[in-house]
Amino acid sequence: MTKHMLTAMASALALTAATPVLAQQQGGSTVTTATVQGPILSFSVNEEVRSRPDQATVGAGVTTTAPTAVEAMRLNAAAMDKLVAAAKARGIKAEDIQTSGISLSPQYDYNNQGPGQPPRFIGYQVSNTVRATTPKIDDIGPLLDALVAAGGTNIDGPWFGMKDADAQLVGARGAAIKAAEAKAADYARLAGFRGAELVSIGEGSFGGPMPPMPMVRLQAMDAANKATPVEPGQVSNTLTLSFQYRLVK
Repeated sequence: MTKHMLTAMASALALTAATPVLAQQQGGSTVTTATVQGPILSFSVNEEVRSRPDQATVGAGVTTTAPTAVEAMRLNAAAMDKLVAAAKARGIKAEDIQTSGISLSPQYDYNNQGPGQPPRFIGYQVSNTVRATTPKIDDIGPLLDALVAAGGTNIDGPWFGMKDADAQLVGARGAAIKAAEAKAADYARLAGFRGAELVSIGEGSFGGPMPPMPMVRLQAMDAANKATPVEPGQVSNTLTLSFQYRLVK
């Protein structure tokens, strides 16, 4: 491949080719000189960081049914009080417990109905769910067991994450910048330029997909009081840095 062909490759990568204008005052006139600079090379670098999570969130709720809506809500409130108390007894702070949903709906029996007969009304059902977040990763199994023992009928999660996701990316920034420098230098060499000068850096990051959620077996504890097994695995966070380099002759 010739040098001219490599130069054409670099030019095709350019988003902009800046042409600064230098102005000098000479008496009452202005002398303008145009200086053509090299093409701009733009690309992104991704760095993924995986680590053990330092917090987890579980969802727990209670579903109750009663002949009237008022009675169904009353029964559900009493059951939820026990559920929240069980979470607090496991060390969950009040500010880390949040209601995530309350629903009230009529219930009907559609079984054994003759032709043309309406379904039989059987009462009202209330579901109430809270989410509790804790830094005690090793206590998730016992926490789930305590919530079920307190009357929890709806269990979701756990969801694992990092309390300070940005701190997880500190080391990734340096690695991304080094990788960008090497990549820009390689492009410059292949395109027949002397080197590359950094023009701009932009940052974006996102939490990658969590590992598969552990299958939480909500079953009666055995004679040895073995807690529900929960494996936190690792969570990932991806740093994306966008770079612009000017190729220099």
